[in-house]
Amino acid sequence: MLMKPIILTGKIVHGKELGRTVGMPTANLMVESGEMPASGVYATRIIIEGETFPSITNIGTRPSVDEDKSITVETYILDFSRDIYGKKVSLEIHEFLRPIQQFANLEEVRNQVEKDVKELKKYLDMGGVK
Repeated sequence: MLMKPIILTGKIVHGKELGRTVGMPTANLMVESGEMPASGVYATRIIIEGETFPSITNIGTRPSVDEDKSITVETYILDFSRDIYGKKVSLEIHEFLRPIQQFANLEEVRNQVEKDVKELKKYLDMGGVK
């Protein structure tokens, strides 16, 4: 558990757009400031134009979708469907949920994200990210 949220700021940029093929689009953050935490999946809040949304963020490589070793920051925003490309956002990183994992295909990724959403909702119910 983090003592206080880590905050990253930056712009939303285009990614590979693979998440949308399984109904879970992600916002890809080009980090401009903030101290990057260790790789993993986190319970987060994303602040877009003054509005705050609960989210799940993957920080690190994406071994299930490519062999690129670049670190990415990808956020799945719950119940969200707006076009936010080019928007400047703040990302509050609250709670480590799990390490990065490799899955055989995008369907397995989707199934794991569904489990991650359940963990996020438990965390929300306990008074975590609001």
